[in-house]
Amino acid sequence: MIRLFTALSVPEDVAETLARRQSGLPGAKWRTREQLHITLAFYGEIDERRADDLAAELSRAATGGPFEIALSGVGAFGDAHRSHTLWAGIEPNERLSTLAGRCRAAGERAGVVTEKREYRPHATLAYLKTQTNPDRIGAWIAGHNLLHSPPIRVDRFGLWSSVLTSDGSQYQLEREYLL
Repeated sequence: MIRLFTALSVPEDVAETLARRQSGLPGAKWRTREQLHITLAFYGEIDERRADDLAAELSRAATGGPFEIALSGVGAFGDAHRSHTLWAGIEPNERLSTLAGRCRAAGERAGVVTEKREYRPHATLAYLKTQTNPDRIGAWIAGHNLLHSPPIRVDRFGLWSSVLTSDGSQYQLEREYLL
């Protein structure tokens, strides 16, 4: 079994911009530069044969040519009682949403059950411990919410494997697809 997802890599200059914001919040487990990415579709644990089928189907998703995206704002995922993830947002982008939909459809054609929730593109910046003070989370968001990047050129996406460790997820690029 292999745990897979498709994602866009975060360019080094953008990773540097994000790294400057990854401080000042006790209880945050900040993501390393190597862990920063923008997920297109998460497939979860699948067997090797289905992974091969998925890799082949993803080549059909790689159409439409390059496009640009931009970071915009920060926020937190969670419920009314507890935030668990800090993220940097992506400006609404039809081409990005289309690519994510194609990656999800590739998974379905390969027989992989994908998440049905609405696609909300973002780069995860940190996971939060349960005791993280909600007021401090709000202050961190308010202090960084004007985040905006120059255009980021997207000309490829990757199929990544993920191994969960005590130090967080370790990612390996398995295959890259040019747009």
